[in-house]
Amino acid sequence: MAGRKPAGGAERLRILWRLLPQGLCHRPARAVPAGLCFSLPEYGRLAKRRLAKTMKPTSDAEAASANITRRIKELADWRGATLARVRQLIHAADPDIQEEWKWRGTPVWSHDGIVCTGESYKEVVKLTFARGAALKDPNKLFNSSLEGSTRRAIDLREGEKIKEAAFTQLIRAAVAANGAAHAARAARKK
Repeated sequence: MAGRKPAGGAERLRILWRLLPQGLCHRPARAVPAGLCFSLPEYGRLAKRRLAKTMKPTSDAEAASANITRRIKELADWRGATLARVRQLIHAADPDIQEEWKWRGTPVWSHDGIVCTGESYKEVVKLTFARGAALKDPNKLFNSSLEGSTRRAIDLREGEKIKEAAFTQLIRAAVAANGAAHAARAARKK
């Protein structure tokens, strides 16, 4: 084996074909008969269909609310209490806000689009505002993801209290920004 030459082009393709699962290759030039594997566009469609079956975000508000409540109970520490309080403030700021459960377990609050998400990590509870960069934040609540051009986030650490009045204003401003963007999209479609 030590004196063996590296595999040539055709041999490399045969080795590659043996290593790839049947039906998932990208059909290297004439190495594999057309009926034995999918082209990339066909594989992409199949992958999307497979993902659609396994990663459906719940659109049912009751199921999403139940999932968020379950997540709060699972956390059962300062993160759960923080997420529960933030949830109350969000609903107080906009009673028409909808809860969603997306991306394999992320609480999302929406009104004419995503207002914010509530992720829980070991050290922080992160509230990411989808249109945060467009929002005025005179009370300097945003303390994370400040370099981006679209999103902004609030990281809440253990023991930190959120400025409730300022947070309520921020939620209302985010809902208003979503409403304006929704109206602009509707006007462009006409």
